[in-house]
Amino acid sequence: MVQIFETFQEDQTRQLGCLLGQQVKPGQVYTLTGDLGVGKTVFCQGFAAGLGITEAVCSPTFTIVQIYESGRLPLYHFDAYRIGDVEEMEEIGYEDYFYGEGVCLIEWAELIREILPENYGSITIEKDLEKGFDYRRITIEDAEEIKR
Repeated sequence: MVQIFETFQEDQTRQLGCLLGQQVKPGQVYTLTGDLGVGKTVFCQGFAAGLGITEAVCSPTFTIVQIYESGRLPLYHFDAYRIGDVEEMEEIGYEDYFYGEGVCLIEWAELIREILPENYGSITIEKDLEKGFDYRRITIEDAEEIKR
């Protein structure tokens, strides 16, 4: 299933993330794709809020994974950009996260495609400056239908 959403303000992007976060189930894994500055962190902040996470959410660029456990499910937010070899993911025990009871959001997942679970969803965020500075087209694939 593919769903396409349009947001016109940063807060709407955050709210869409929140809706998805409210509906995810244990063990779900999503790749999160988009150019720098497109709003991946904003979407993730909303996603975390939807899980009931109260901690401040930031990009895991220098830590590979940020772990948030204060919500109804743990959130594991990965940034694989600095992964030089899949073995680095093995060293941090990625299987415990990917196949555990939490939910994963993975940025730069194309760098670790060979270890992604068979069933994962993808979230792609794109800008279109002709539609406005804050416009975002958000495509969610292979995810359960989001109730508006």
